[in-house]
Amino acid sequence: MLDLKKYGIVMWEEEKIGAFRRKLLAWYDEDKRDLPWRRTSNPYHIWISEIMLQQTRVDTVIPYYERFLDWFPTAADLAAAPEEKLLKAWEGLGYYSRVRNMQKAAQQMMADFDGEFPDSYEAIASLKGIGPYTAGAIASIAFGLPEPAVDGNVMRVLSRLFEVDLDIGVPSNRKVFQAMMELLIDPDRPGDFNQALMDLGSDIEAPVNPRPEASPVREFSAAYLHGTMDKYPIKAAKKKPVPVYLQGLIVENAQGQFLLEKNEAAGLLSGFWHFPLIEVDEFREEQMDLFEAAEPEAALELSPQESFEQDYQLAVDWQELIFPRVQHVFSHRKWQIQLTYGRTEDREHGAAAQVLWLTPEEFASYPLAKPQQKMWEAFQQARK
Repeated sequence: MLDLKKYGIVMWEEEKIGAFRRKLLAWYDEDKRDLPWRRTSNPYHIWISEIMLQQTRVDTVIPYYERFLDWFPTAADLAAAPEEKLLKAWEGLGYYSRVRNMQKAAQQMMADFDGEFPDSYEAIASLKGIGPYTAGAIASIAFGLPEPAVDGNVMRVLSRLFEVDLDIGVPSNRKVFQAMMELLIDPDRPGDFNQALMDLGSDIEAPVNPRPEASPVREFSAAYLHGTMDKYPIKAAKKKPVPVYLQGLIVENAQGQFLLEKNEAAGLLSGFWHFPLIEVDEFREEQMDLFEAAEPEAALELSPQESFEQDYQLAVDWQELIFPRVQHVFSHRKWQIQLTYGRTEDREHGAAAQVLWLTPEEFASYPLAKPQQKMWEAFQQARK
């Protein structure tokens, strides 16, 4: 057992821990949110919800959760799903490696667990893409095992309860909060206890505009009693995402179809379809400069449009239309996308990438990541 006193943390006596459990669970029984994944003990369903809820709001997740279960009702269905349907089911949630890992985990269940969801913490944690938090959530909620589920919400609540002087953003500090939870968790209702702390941390003790006076356990909170709520939790500021400048090329043929290509490279947005994107060092001062003749000293440098025509072997009539700048922020990059629109009479192309001519009505059949959706919305808005 980790010695919490080394970290300046003095835990409560058993009597106080029992009182805390009762108070928290009474509040949860009275005020818990009615959510679809709380109406089931099916570990497959709970797993899907937990993965989706990472970095995503509850109200956003609900329709995704319901559609995902409709498309892939069992681990066997998920294991056998074609990639494009898998990505389409996740379209808009971001962090697409998660759904790919889910499919690999489903394939593990088929190969190693006879198609069943494993029922021990160790076996659950052995599945691809499942870390300590998710394993604890599934083990406690689906199987009633007294396993903590320590996420950012829980660490925020614990930091204020005990005035913990540790940065919750440092991964190595997680073991301290894990040890605290092992002492606090209710052995009779571990799933409800974990979910109660999650609810408390995501609402009343949210990172922005918390309402500590409304907390059902405020009399247990050292930070509340000492007036130090604004100090906790301790968390260093994140590094700003690195800007990336991209030229987005929207090309339409005489049949009203648009050229989209599949991202076949590993990494960010792999497997998704999008308008051609060309990375540039920076944007010109004015978008209209794109259509002006190049200065003599710059004549040897191909513009993004010229590079596109050369690489795709398409003759394009670029239009003088001005579009709003499209921005999309990933965890570590900030895309700035400048759109250019052109028309072509050609349908044949020489692109090395996998390319399709699609009507806007056909877009719905292909997985399109959020930046692609934003580009299309900006294009439609400018053409009104």
